[in-house]
Amino acid sequence: MRIARFSIDGNVAFGAVEGDGTVGSGDLVLDIIKGIPYADFELSGTKVPLSKVRLLPPVLPNKVVAIGRNYAEHAAELGNEVPDVPVAFFKPTTSVIGSGDAIEYPSFSNEVHYEAELAVVIGRMCREVPRERVKDVIFGYTCANDVTARDAQRREKQWARAKGFDTSCPLGPWVETDLDPSDLAIQTTVNGEQRQLGRTSEMIRSIEDLVVHITEAMTLLPGDVILTGTPAGVGPLHVGDEVAVTIEGIGTLTNKVIKRG
Repeated sequence: MRIARFSIDGNVAFGAVEGDGTVGSGDLVLDIIKGIPYADFELSGTKVPLSKVRLLPPVLPNKVVAIGRNYAEHAAELGNEVPDVPVAFFKPTTSVIGSGDAIEYPSFSNEVHYEAELAVVIGRMCREVPRERVKDVIFGYTCANDVTARDAQRREKQWARAKGFDTSCPLGPWVETDLDPSDLAIQTTVNGEQRQLGRTSEMIRSIEDLVVHITEAMTLLPGDVILTGTPAGVGPLHVGDEVAVTIEGIGTLTNKVIKRG
């Protein structure tokens, strides 16, 4: 099931996405969910066309835990070795935007890059999750773009500003709850031109590895997000660009880049 979060007439709700089209095609309908989707829920039967609503980030995470250098070719393209243990960092909630929202080019950077990533959405509070229970704590999967101020990342060593600036974490367009994430095509286009193409099977550490590693240290809450790393092919974004992240079985996350006003 595809679960979207949206606003209509000033109200925010979740809905199950019905239909076979894409965002903007006019063929999709939302069946509004009673309550929130992390627990048992019912569909209301009240349906609205997707074209009549504004898509929001599919979740509002308490935290976004991101993993760096989880694809060997990406580590190599930036001159880095594959780390012995997963490299984890945070992106703040203020970095999260949805599909169709604008990425605001930060004033402190002259080299902003796209990074297409599979995002894991947590469905229940969990800590110290054993490997055999990882699937039980996952709500679903969505597309992410770990937008990065690469010059600031090199200059400052710490990644907080480089990867945590406002609008640097597009998520969407919805959460797919019924998906095998082990071998999915993941692609980035900029202005319609392909820039990244990889597969989730190229990850150095699996989703199970990452959930076990992260929950050894911290409690994850419903709606929290794990970014699983990006394949090779990262590169620059400029004001005016339209960047799209497409993941097989999920959909396409699209954002335009604007100058921060």
